[in-house]
Amino acid sequence: MIKERENSKKTDAVHNKSVQTYAEDMAKIIQDDRGGLIKKIIHEEEKHEMEKKNLSPEAKKNKFFMFASFLVLFLALGILLFFIISKDVPTIPVETQFIPIVFTDKSAFFEVKGFEKDEIIQTVLSEVRGTLVKQGGVEGIYLTEDKKAIGFRRFMELIKGNFFSGNASGSNFLNDNFLLGAVKGETNNNFFILLKVRSIADVFDSLKAWENKMFSDLHKFFGLSLSADTNYLLTADFEDGIVQNKNARLLYSRDNTGENEIMMMYIFADDTSVIITNTESAAREIMFRLASSQIKQ
Repeated sequence: MIKERENSKKTDAVHNKSVQTYAEDMAKIIQDDRGGLIKKIIHEEEKHEMEKKNLSPEAKKNKFFMFASFLVLFLALGILLFFIISKDVPTIPVETQFIPIVFTDKSAFFEVKGFEKDEIIQTVLSEVRGTLVKQGGVEGIYLTEDKKAIGFRRFMELIKGNFFSGNASGSNFLNDNFLLGAVKGETNNNFFILLKVRSIADVFDSLKAWENKMFSDLHKFFGLSLSADTNYLLTADFEDGIVQNKNARLLYSRDNTGENEIMMMYIFADDTSVIITNTESAAREIMFRLASSQIKQ
């Protein structure tokens, strides 16, 4: 009996020694494995657990993204539904396309922002003299500022013209859309200005009042220069006349031979058109094109 107890005590002692030795060995391994495999395994496990936590739908970040996605989806559906059921859908205004007053065989555009009067005149006159259209052809000449065609009112400002200086009521019925151009002649190319008005009756007095300054404002566009022999034209009177069966006002030169030459004229081409030029051939071509455009309309 005593021997059995002794054997039992020896067994327990060996077991306790084994357990103590294992625990001590594990502690020693962990202590000795600084930055080693075990710490790395523990670190990777902790990192893996953190990633699982972040990827969970319960995470705050994921909840925010889910909420934002649903919000954008509902907003898009709402906008789509609005455009489907709305009768007054807003539209982007389309820029008005450039439409010439009459048919032209060629168009030329010249940027004149910052130009002086003489620079503008020289630009136009050079194009008139050098136009490449065929005989009887018409070239439209457009002056622009910042790539936008200027109207007749701005044209008068740039050349310091006097059409609006009298504040005539008829000027309110003048369309700002106008045309400068050249008609190819047999020997010379002819400059013209085409004005559009509400009616001839509305602007007749304004045009007649402009006669005192019309030659002064425009003569250089026709390639005319003033001298001691031509200065009288600045104060000469326009006369009533007929051009191509249309009423007109004409400014003649005084010739010693008795043959007066038309220096400038404006013609009432139709109920809404006035042509300023200095030759009947140019007036005839523009009137023909005006009539053709009206027939097409």
